Amino acid sequence: MLKENLRTVEEKIEAACKRAGRSRDEVTLIAVSKTKPLEMLQEIYDTGTRHFGENKVQELCDKMEQMPSDIQWHMIGHLQRNKVKYIVGKVALIHSVDTYRLAEEINIQAKKRNITVPILVEVNIAGEESKFGISAEDAILLVEDISRLENVQIKGLMTIAPYVADPEENRLYFRRIKQLSVDITNKNIDNVSMEILSMGMTGDYEVAIEEGATMVRVGTGIFGERIYKKSNV
Repeated sequence: MLKENLRTVEEKIEAACKRAGRSRDEVTLIAVSKTKPLEMLQEIYDTGTRHFGENKVQELCDKMEQMPSDIQWHMIGHLQRNKVKYIVGKVALIHSVDTYRLAEEINIQAKKRNITVPILVEVNIAGEESKFGISAEDAILLVEDISRLENVQIKGLMTIAPYVADPEENRLYFRRIKQLSVDITNKNIDNVSMEILSMGMTGDYEVAIEEGATMVRVGTGIFGERIYKKSNV
């Protein structure tokens, strides 16, 4: 079942790349495994998938300890400053940096470990009050401020588009993020690259790819509906 789901997602990614005149290897599929049991992750891992995304630090750390060490873990959920120390140096990429203070804490923890941490700046491109992320208007200023931190490196942008019935409704937002990345690139800011655009989820990743996504975060499309359990953590 899961392998069939993954195959379907892969076929859709391939088709979207073709429509956009892009190569399949320009897009990284992140299997969003939040709330899913280890057996399900292992099944997807066994297909060759190595990029997994988690929303919560505790769950990410627990799974990291029990899953194979060659997995590239992505922190895609809101990150609190007091949790940064648990994941710095362990995750491949932090997608959800939306304040200078958070970037500053990542920098502090990175310095302690003598490493440079790759991050994405999260942009709330649709201006939804229910979502985290810097506004598009303030994004360039935030990028410039973070760029001065020695042990943090901005690799691109991330966004979570609105939940919509018709993915075409989000095309405009993906286009805006792409344009924002171009505007930032044109500023030639030291310590900043815009090589990664993390955008598109189960409902709209095909449109996101057509508009320039280099990473898509697919959970339900691979694993099925989320499983929630009561937790004291």
